[in-house]
Amino acid sequence: QVQLVESGGGLVQPGGSLRLSCAASGRIFRISVMAWYRQPPGKQRELVAHIVGSSNTDYADFVKGRFTISRDNAKNTVYLQMNSLKPEDTAVYYCKVNVAGPDLVPSDYWGQGTQVTVSS
Repeated sequence: QVQLVESGGGLVQPGGSLRLSCAASGRIFRISVMAWYRQPPGKQRELVAHIVGSSNTDYADFVKGRFTISRDNAKNTVYLQMNSLKPEDTAVYYCKVNVAGPDLVPSDYWGQGTQVTVSS
């Protein structure tokens, strides 16, 4: 079993910054893809960014140049640094991690979600 714990959400003014964290724990043998999704109010969940390995990253167009995804493999943790935040970034942010346990069978796990509100 694998648990994901997210932190770092909150209320921030437009133009501000937040850093989200998502730490995985449990029966982990290998973590491949780590990703952040978000679900704005009344909308579908959407991919924000993902990272494979230590530095292979990709971003949705609407966050390119403003958000940075990174990971600490020693801590099984993925981060999302969010700068120049806009009101339209308001959403519940979820991490998703692809984990293989001792049986080497990979599975996706989701965090509980953390609210990010951008408002003056």
